Amino acid sequence: MAEYAILILPATNRVYAESSAALTMAELSLFSQVALGSAVQNVAQTSIGGIPYITFESDELSDRDVALLANLSSIYALFRIDGKFLEPVYLQSLDKLDSDLISIQKYQGKTNELFTKLLLNVTLLSSKFAEQMLDRKFSVIDPLCGRGTTMNQALMYGFDAAGVDLDRKDFDAYATFIQTWLKRKRLKHDAAVVRVRREHEVVARRLEVSLGLTKEGWKAGDALTLSYVNADTTKALEFHRPGSFDLVVTDAPYGVQHGSRTAESGLHRSPIDLLKAAVPTWAGLLRSGGALGIAWNTNVARRSAATEILADAGLEPLDEPPYTDFVHRVDQAIVRDIVVARRP
Repeated sequence: MAEYAILILPATNRVYAESSAALTMAELSLFSQVALGSAVQNVAQTSIGGIPYITFESDELSDRDVALLANLSSIYALFRIDGKFLEPVYLQSLDKLDSDLISIQKYQGKTNELFTKLLLNVTLLSSKFAEQMLDRKFSVIDPLCGRGTTMNQALMYGFDAAGVDLDRKDFDAYATFIQTWLKRKRLKHDAAVVRVRREHEVVARRLEVSLGLTKEGWKAGDALTLSYVNADTTKALEFHRPGSFDLVVTDAPYGVQHGSRTAESGLHRSPIDLLKAAVPTWAGLLRSGGALGIAWNTNVARRSAATEILADAGLEPLDEPPYTDFVHRVDQAIVRDIVVARRP
């Protein structure tokens, strides 16, 4: 057996930094359970030279195992422990774009970027396509996308991204941001905001983006797609074909500064009413084997209520460890958790 140590990426958010070790341990356990060729054992938080690390044991990690672990949401460095020495293990993540795509936007209520990556990873690993994480392009939709943190993380991974949100200001802000960012980075792309019409009436606006990661790829027709529809999330199937996404990933409003809203039901403190209205639609967006991951504030909605809604929509909730190990405090009013379900 070989022994390894993970140095955790320093988090700018102090409260999230306090939770990052436990979250990394849960995420590592999930990677081991569904994707790694070698089972991870004896995962623990350890101090080495006064610095906290996550240590674990396994058979010698293969190159593929290391390539997978390079995408842990809070990993900064990986070492193989050799007696008193730490041997660095080279890491190359899936990231295809500059990190400021994720970090440059600053606004009240923005979800922590490391948590967004964690939520996307957990959802992907819960799908039947987890072993293909390194091998193909996934299609990801955030049906409550706000200003696009989840979409941006999907693009970072080289995945096709989509979003739906009712807030016009968020739509306008993201459309301006992403088009400016693409121009500043001098990436080959096409981008436009178009009106969506039904029976001669405008029912939504849609941001459509196609971008090339390289000039050669763009010329060859190899492009990522990004679509953002400014509309009610319960109407998402009016803009996307059923079964067209591998992953549905969303961070439900926490009911503190922002409530849960649909066009018809208005504003609610608890996300449960929103989930009851929207989850059947979200489930319809998933192809067979795809997964739905939702983060929410447990102070305003019980986990059991969320899993019941997912099951009623024909999904299979995953409700055993390590899925029950992602609870963590955000602030005095918010204790966040993740619930995941798979479409049969």
